Amino acid sequence: MTQLRRVQWTNTARNDLRQVVLYLKIRSPNAAASLLDEIKVKVFKLDLLAERGRMVLELQAQGVFQYRELLISHWRIIYKINENDVRVLAVLDARRNLEDLLLERMLGGGI
Repeated sequence: MTQLRRVQWTNTARNDLRQVVLYLKIRSPNAAASLLDEIKVKVFKLDLLAERGRMVLELQAQGVFQYRELLISHWRIIYKINENDVRVLAVLDARRNLEDLLLERMLGGGI
């Protein structure tokens, strides 16, 4: 039986999403709204289908298996499945190197 989990956004992930939408809004308000809707719908579905995202390949190669991601357009929605919830951790640009992004966050106080 599939377990229903609560989907929670971290403050960091919420801020990431806000920044993505603000950036896209400058070029195309419609594209920004469309992406926001798509992300919300797909992330909302993680409550019942948390395992549907793939493991984060760069982390998996390092022996870290507890993080998953959804790829939406060229954005990576990184999340962790816990016993009773799914925690959305970050919204990152898939065109950038993940290791560089995580290092920037660690040095800058992100995640």
